Amino acid sequence: MTSPIRNIYFGVTDRRQMFRLFDRHAGRPDRWACATNALYAGEWFEIAEAQHDYMFEILPPLWMRGEMFAMREFLTDSITSVFYTLSIDGTLRYFHAYCDLADPSSPIETRQAIIERESRPIKAMTQEERIEHTWSDTQDDFGAMPAMGSRQSTAASALSSSMAT
Repeated sequence: MTSPIRNIYFGVTDRRQMFRLFDRHAGRPDRWACATNALYAGEWFEIAEAQHDYMFEILPPLWMRGEMFAMREFLTDSITSVFYTLSIDGTLRYFHAYCDLADPSSPIETRQAIIERESRPIKAMTQEERIEHTWSDTQDDFGAMPAMGSRQSTAASALSSSMAT
């Protein structure tokens, strides 16, 4: 089963946000009960150049291919961090994504999805993207509470109430 490629945070993360998003599922009570690869694979977000360079210098990369490199340490069986330097609309931008290296095309498909999403003339978030962003931006003590089924409804409720004010 392939996980959908999805942006989980809007805006450029700072160092603290980046590390928090690396393991945003840490507080889930059912984290290891389900297929962990499905939780992480396909998640991506934008990072600052300094964070990209920092991650490049931590360890020698597993591999480097043009504008992307993969971390040597794996999060789960075949999921690892892939970092991208992409020219979008004439500007260099930096991204992190979790790719399932069991599928050799995963880093390339993720790269294409990022470029497609970030090149849209209208940057409005879809409902799914708003839910993911709300979930990613929720404090850890609250974010750990709901299970997968209620996560979406909790995030949607939080989004609806914030939009109503």
